[in-house]
Formats: sequence, structure tokens, C-alpha cells
Amino acid sequence: MSHVAPVFTRVHGGPDAAGVPLFDFSTNSHACGPCPAALAAVQQADASRYPDAGYVALRRQLAAFHGVDVQRVLLAASASEFIFRITALAVQRGAKAVWLPPHSYGDYAQAAQAWKLSVAAHAQHAQLRWACDPSSPLGAAHPALDQLADPSALCVLDRAYEPLRLEGTLALSDAALQNFWQLWTPNKALGLTGVRAAYVIAPPHAGDVLVQLDQLAPSWPVGAHGVAMLQAWTTPEVQAWLAASLATLREWKARQIALCEVMGWTCLPSAANFFCARPLLPHGMPLQQLLAELRGQGIKLRDTTSFGLPGQVRMGVLAPAAQDALHNAWQHIIRKAT
Repeated sequence: MSHVAPVFTRVHGGPDAAGVPLFDFSTNSHACGPCPAALAAVQQADASRYPDAGYVALRRQLAAFHGVDVQRVLLAASASEFIFRITALAVQRGAKAVWLPPHSYGDYAQAAQAWKLSVAAHAQHAQLRWACDPSSPLGAAHPALDQLADPSALCVLDRAYEPLRLEGTLALSDAALQNFWQLWTPNKALGLTGVRAAYVIAPPHAGDVLVQLDQLAPSWPVGAHGVAMLQAWTTPEVQAWLAASLATLREWKARQIALCEVMGWTCLPSAANFFCARPLLPHGMPLQQLLAELRGQGIKLRDTTSFGLPGQVRMGVLAPAAQDALHNAWQHIIRKAT
């Protein structure tokens, strides 16, 4: 008798079985994107040939962009791919436990579960430690980030939303930062989340750990389109576009929060291009029903239950037209329910 392996459902924002949402608040992609220069580079990529298997030119560009030695730059197929790869490495090196932020990206825990790592209650008891700043889903600073750093552990700082930080700075000294593996995924900041490519800046003295991580990677983890996006990421033109666009995002975010508050929703503070909110529900209506009815009108929000925040949603900042569509749809649902 044959057995079908169970399928594990991962909870993410973005398109779903119903297709691409007309107004998608469920992802944290840059709402002003895609970045024109980065998009053009991706569209012009030569997909008829393999990339250089060593990514020599790309790694040099990324190293120069960050002002680090080229040996510290490691390519990854995506942030999620690296999360699973470094978790595997931690187990190979004898790790027994992982530390996770109280509310964090689900793939950290998924990878730990796949490799049978226990979750430590305190960071000092874990050989693999995760941080994200600004964090997801809250978009907040990681508290006491400097206390997490430990050269004897694998400490990873997910910097997916650093380019989309709308206020404040990373509260970490340059010296403390050298203890972290810095994970960068520019596709969100460029509005190109469909292009999967990431890179890591290793600690200065990573040594054999970096070699092992490289050995665990498949050949050509990043395809031609990912290479083109990462190369564009390092250019002055793209960085200038990003810097200018943040002013627009700040205006849109203030408007979106104000609109949510008019709707009676409670918004949590955030430093990034997204925030969490607790919707005002019609009497007796569960949150899942509200989200389903909004989805039926082409509007998708991200339920944060899987992040450990039941009763709330994470909302990427979108343009005013999308905000108004959400407001009108919510009013329609309220009127119908009363």
C-alpha cells in the first residue's frame, strides 16, 4: 500500500489560488516599483547562457557596494533558500537549538523544524540565532540587538527591509555588526519580488563556515535574471530612485494609517513600509470572514496569526487608490452586516 507524503502549507502573502489580487496589501514589496532601471536590466538579461558559476563580477560589485572584501560575499537563490542552508549547516556543526524572535518570518521556524532543532527560550542557549530589523510582521526595531551577537554562535541578521526603512537607523555598532551574517534580498525594495535572488555578507573571520556554506549550495543558485537584478541594485541610478521613492512611501503610509484609524482600526507603530493593525469587525464576524469578503472584492490583507499575532493583519503600504478601495470595500461589508 502506497502512502502519499503530507504537504506542508506555508502561509505567505501575494497571489493565491484566486490569482493576483487587484489590491495586494499582503506583501511588503515596494509599492512605487518596479524600479524602472532594475526592471529594464532584468528584461534585457541573456537567459540563453549560464551565469558565471563563480559569479566573480557580481560578487566584486556587491563587495564594492558594501565596502567589504569580496571573499565575504555569498550568493543565495533567495532568502528562504539561505535560511534552510544555514540551518542545515548549523546542524552539521552540532547545533541543538535555534533562537527565534517572538514574531518572525515563518521560514526560520520551518527550517528549524525540518532539521529537528529545538527552539530555545533564551538566545544564549541557541547555537543558531535569528534577527530581522526592521522586523516582520511589525516593522519594528529588534530590541537589544547587540546582546544577540556572539562569535561562538551563528547569528543571522535578516536585512530584507533595511532599504525600505522609513524612519530611524539600525541600532547596532559597526563592531557588533561584524558578528552577524547579513542577509540581503533587494527584490522587495525594487518591487521585483518575482525575481528570486539574494546575497549574504559574512562576518570578517567566517573562515571554514563560509566554505561549508558555499559547498552546501547547488550550482548556479542565481539565474541570469537574478544576476541582472543584483547588478542593477548596486548602481547609482537605482539607489537614487530608491532614495527618492521613500519620500512617497512616507506620505502614503501616513495617509493609510489615518484612513485605517478613521475605520476604527488600531495601528501599531512601525519604521518600515508596512505595519500591523487590528481591524474593527462587525458584531460577531470573525476576522477570517472579513478577510475572505475583502478578497472577494479583490483586496488581500495578511492575517498575522501565523506570526503569533491573532486578530491582526499586516498591511503593506499601497498607493492612495488602493487605500480608498479598501475603505470602500470595508464600508460595504459593514453596511451589509448591520
